[in-house]
Amino acid sequence: MRNKCVLLASRPSGWVSEANFRVEEAPLPEPAQGEVLVRNLWLSLDPYMRGRMSDAKSYVKGVELGEVMVGQTVGEVIASQNEKFKEGDKVLTQLGWQLYGTTNEAMRVDEKRAPLSCYLGVLGMPGVTAYFGLKEIGQPKPGETLVVSAASGAVGSVVGQLATIWGARAVGIAGGPEKCAYVKDELGFDACIDYKAGNLADALKEACPKGVDVYFDNVGGEILDAVLARMNLFGRLVVCGTISDYNSSDPYRVRNWRAILVNRLRVQGMIVFDWRDRYGEALAALAGYFGQGRLKYRESVLEGLENAPRGLVALLKGENFGKQLVKLA
Repeated sequence: MRNKCVLLASRPSGWVSEANFRVEEAPLPEPAQGEVLVRNLWLSLDPYMRGRMSDAKSYVKGVELGEVMVGQTVGEVIASQNEKFKEGDKVLTQLGWQLYGTTNEAMRVDEKRAPLSCYLGVLGMPGVTAYFGLKEIGQPKPGETLVVSAASGAVGSVVGQLATIWGARAVGIAGGPEKCAYVKDELGFDACIDYKAGNLADALKEACPKGVDVYFDNVGGEILDAVLARMNLFGRLVVCGTISDYNSSDPYRVRNWRAILVNRLRVQGMIVFDWRDRYGEALAALAGYFGQGRLKYRESVLEGLENAPRGLVALLKGENFGKQLVKLA
């Protein structure tokens, strides 16, 4: 048995391309004392990975050239030197873009409660990000209006559903009529705006006649500018991502910055690691809603590790529909 890995071969300038990665084989690793050897079954692809490909200062260290690309995985323990785990256990890990890996940091997951892929999406980091970003920063109150961008994606879809569960009015922003129909008709948002249709300002005014109390921002750029113009007094803005700028060498310059002053908005960036000691709270709540059928999800799945680079490129271009995953086995 041999391991297969995807390494960072070069740093992108502008848009990520498949040429920035290299696929290699390596000997199968052996677990040291306290570790487990895991055969990865599912790999998560997420927008934050673009930042990890850069050597610019960020909230965590980037991937070095020649290193295995980072990413969350769900897999099966096939050898254990850790008394807490046995062969056959299914675990959530941070083993990155490879078929096998060893670790002393794993979390057991229950495939009887939900499909394994869900622990990388609605019951994983995206779901936890939505939960804490909304509960701790956005703080939507019953009857208020929440707007979330990238509403059909892994984080945005959970944000809107949680807002609805907690009594707020949820308005999504997504790209294309198919995604908007999914957000409104299947996820249960009150409205969804197609930003690709043009006239975003007018569409926001129509969908949010009483203004916007909470904006959960996953994209930044022109969409952020348009929503700023509709924010209500003492509104809250959760800055979760700026995907519109991730591949840009000339970042967008926000024009409606004065709205923050005039409306006394609270603007706060959020990184899910800040609530690491409370992950159990979020996962219990999300699992409860999921079990009640109140949290729906959708996945875009590619087959084979060698297709992970193509999947990340598509994700950063907004071509995915729902959570982007790679099925490894």
